[in-house]
Amino acid sequence: MDMTLRLTQFSHGGGCGCKIAPGVLEKILSKAAPPIVPKELLVGIETADDAAVYQINETQAIVATTDFFMPIVDDPFDFGAIAATNAISDVYAMGGQPLFALALVGMPVDKLPVDVIRRILEGGESVCERARIPIAGGHTIDSVEPIYGLVAIGLVDPRNLKRNAGAKPGDKLVLGKPLGVGVYSAALKKGKLDDAGYREMIASTTKLNTPGPALGRLPGVHALTDVTGFGLLGHLLEICKGSNVAARVNWSAIPLLPGAHALAAEGLVTGASGRNFAGYGNKVTLAPGLDPAVQALLTDPQTSGGLLVACSPDAVDDVLSIFRAERFDHACVVGEIVEGAAGVRVA
Repeated sequence: MDMTLRLTQFSHGGGCGCKIAPGVLEKILSKAAPPIVPKELLVGIETADDAAVYQINETQAIVATTDFFMPIVDDPFDFGAIAATNAISDVYAMGGQPLFALALVGMPVDKLPVDVIRRILEGGESVCERARIPIAGGHTIDSVEPIYGLVAIGLVDPRNLKRNAGAKPGDKLVLGKPLGVGVYSAALKKGKLDDAGYREMIASTTKLNTPGPALGRLPGVHALTDVTGFGLLGHLLEICKGSNVAARVNWSAIPLLPGAHALAAEGLVTGASGRNFAGYGNKVTLAPGLDPAVQALLTDPQTSGGLLVACSPDAVDDVLSIFRAERFDHACVVGEIVEGAAGVRVA
């Protein structure tokens, strides 16, 4: 295999930083025709949730989602593993259990050696093996940029279904993974991420959000999502909009990857971070005196980021116990839901 070849040289943006900016996406979807909504469709596009959910009987509903992107790292195996972990996360974020996946593969076959493409697929397969699901098929195309991801299909008991709507004033906000993946990816592209930082990045982005099903079974969990391309503030705002509430975030409580703050302070941030804030910054209030890097970190696009939970105060210990049992050692309370128009105040 040609180890001098850099996958990221083929992509104009990597990982969940490839997402269309939230403001642009909102304009696109606002022009869409009214969808067909059968009563069995429990979750559609109405709150920009993580997956669609279709009920098939009293105790079973199908969870269906898809996610794919361009390379965020140069190692083909790691790229495939990150993309697969990120796609499966949306099933967990609904409280569902993954069943199987379909691969989505677009590759510049005239530029990438076959063994490199094969390693990308092997990376995805390794994650599906850890999730105990098969890749049962898929689709391939010849494309200008490398693209890889999955269609992920899961199952959930409708009584345990968790959405990004339903949060209540007084709920505590628990975040499952540290922030900083986008900052690390920007540093990697500029050759400023050391080996330890790269290992931290891969460990975070390939850690499956397996607490999802157990969180779904907790009555005290009122809303659940995962933090990906729109950053912590963007996905928290989706909870606020869907629930008709506001939120407060305690910046000092936010877990970060070890070098993320210093790298962000150096200006090593993604373009997606700025686009994110441009799309929803009018709904965010940052307390005076906060470090200038705070905005970049709170809007940092997280590829395969952590679960974000809104739960009643008396459920916090159970929520944290579930995270700890799955070795999510950074999980912690980062804020709370309050009454008010959809918006986030950071102190």
